[in-house]
Amino acid sequence: FGFHMARKSQGTASAVGNMKGQPAPEFALQSLDNKTVHLSDFHGKAVLLNFWATWCEPCKIEMPWFVDLQKQYGPEGLQIVGVAMDDASQQDIAAFAKNMGVNYPILIGKEAVGDSYGGVQFLPATFYIDRDGKVVDKIFGLKGRGEIEDGIKKILGPPGAVQARK
Repeated sequence: FGFHMARKSQGTASAVGNMKGQPAPEFALQSLDNKTVHLSDFHGKAVLLNFWATWCEPCKIEMPWFVDLQKQYGPEGLQIVGVAMDDASQQDIAAFAKNMGVNYPILIGKEAVGDSYGGVQFLPATFYIDRDGKVVDKIFGLKGRGEIEDGIKKILGPPGAVQARK
């Protein structure tokens, strides 16, 4: 349950296992409002990077959780970033995101970006990136909200970590 084949990605799941503790691959993708967004734009924040698609049923289940978690943990330095990996038009993706009440950036995915993350052959694919830009964990498929929240707490660091960095 929770695995959906993504577009033909060339990477391998084993490559992802080697990413833990490594810098998250940089990217430049277009946002729904036609701005170029780089992963490095979020340096200093904990990033939950979620590869998803409009046709992905498990993605539709977790998106409302991400909306709530962005509201809850955003003030502590969390930034959720969604990367749409389907063939829908930008207008259809924007309408879908609006309908879901998405309150975080949605970017239009490219195969090369998915491949740089070891290939995202299953959706949803979620990467947890700490404040230093390193991959802490990755999840393929739908997990429970509690498990997602535990991953967020890991990348945010211990309470007071934000103040310690200033």
